[in-house]
Amino acid sequence: MIKINLLPVRASKKKETIRQQVSILIISIVGLLVVGLSIYGVLLNKINNAKGQIESSEIEIKALKAKIGTIDNIRKLQADVKKKLDVLNQLRRAKSGPAARLAALSDAVPEKLWLTKYTENAGSVAVSGVAVNEELIALFMKNLQASGAFANVELQVSEQVDAGAIKAKRFDLVFQIKEQKP
Repeated sequence: MIKINLLPVRASKKKETIRQQVSILIISIVGLLVVGLSIYGVLLNKINNAKGQIESSEIEIKALKAKIGTIDNIRKLQADVKKKLDVLNQLRRAKSGPAARLAALSDAVPEKLWLTKYTENAGSVAVSGVAVNEELIALFMKNLQASGAFANVELQVSEQVDAGAIKAKRFDLVFQIKEQKP
């Protein structure tokens, strides 16, 4: 009978399977490294993109803060201008107020009635004068009330005085100034 030595074939098959297993191990390690490095690269790219977006957002925030500061300055200037315009309007009203009041007072004075004193204090006016009779004082009070510039016209004193050859009536009136609307 013929004997065939099969031992070297088995040993060579065993070596070959070990080589295959080692090469599979090396290929799988290299594959894992490639996959891990690619995931690392993708994540690193996402992180860099996020940092870039953060930087651009911070730049945009700084620009918007500058615009907000400018808008706040404009609002402050607008408020200052409004205050100044209000003061100017008050001054215009105050400027025309005394002239208009004195014109209304002059229009209310009837003939044969003379004013001797005019005092104005915080919206209240005191007037003294002389008239020929009581009817003229009453007419003067009605004219003041009807003028629209004055309110609460009250007679404080009415007494007879001698003005040369004529007997006259001296009077004191108190009334309020109505607020003029612009």
